[in-house]
Amino acid sequence: MSPPAVRCERLVHVYATVDEEVTALRSIDLEVAAGETIALLGPSGSGKSTLLWILAGLTRPTAGTVELSGRPLQGLTAKETTNLRLKDVGVVLQTPARNLLPYESAVGNVVFAQRPLRRSGRAKRERAGSLLDAVGLTSVAHRRAGSLSGGEQQRLAIATALANAPGVLLADEPTSQLDHNSAAQVLELLRHTNREFGTTIVTVTHDAAVGAAMDRTITIRDGRIGAEGRAGEEYLVVGRDGTIQLPEAFLGTLPPGSLATAHRTPDGIELRPARIDQP
Repeated sequence: MSPPAVRCERLVHVYATVDEEVTALRSIDLEVAAGETIALLGPSGSGKSTLLWILAGLTRPTAGTVELSGRPLQGLTAKETTNLRLKDVGVVLQTPARNLLPYESAVGNVVFAQRPLRRSGRAKRERAGSLLDAVGLTSVAHRRAGSLSGGEQQRLAIATALANAPGVLLADEPTSQLDHNSAAQVLELLRHTNREFGTTIVTVTHDAAVGAAMDRTITIRDGRIGAEGRAGEEYLVVGRDGTIQLPEAFLGTLPPGSLATAHRTPDGIELRPARIDQP
């Protein structure tokens, strides 16, 4: 059996601000099978993008382990991590311009991304042309990336990340700057890449259409995985320490700080608000 494409165990990340230390991730356990697609959901500041940066090798975790296709990231040198991103892991950062060479043309960016591969110049240009067509950028193929609109840069960043048909694609808000038609185009490209090449896709998103198109959704709140969605059904995730995060709809019954009791039932466990007699 092949190892999971992504595996995190007891992942913790703490970063320092001017006044305090902030825990962005709290003991994250996550496995993504090869060829699976998942969407990381959650409010801003929940830790989604931090997790994606750690998976990309752009940030080192404070504690815990991260593996891509069975290969631990912690043991890699900076050069080895860079080579991993060049050949095997496509990365799309949230700010499109950070993914591109602004002085190079759109087609030049996609060709440049293929430099680690032993392809002829003609094959690289053909691959670039195919990807630019898939994201609707054929008409601006020879314009400088820095002169493109934000939405065009976003689509170009995705084409560039897919240039080498990576085994894993990590994308931070890939449709955030796109209109409806462009977002649908990008989503179809992601689906096609997964179907045709078996690419594992992990994406951070607030876009309901992206989440619905993925095999699973993982909801992160306050640095913890709180829920997992499969086939339209959402499930709570029990943490290593037995904690669960109630959906917001239930907080009216059990507000934060409430006392509750747990009771075994024939089907599982039931939480009930505690009834305490006041003296």
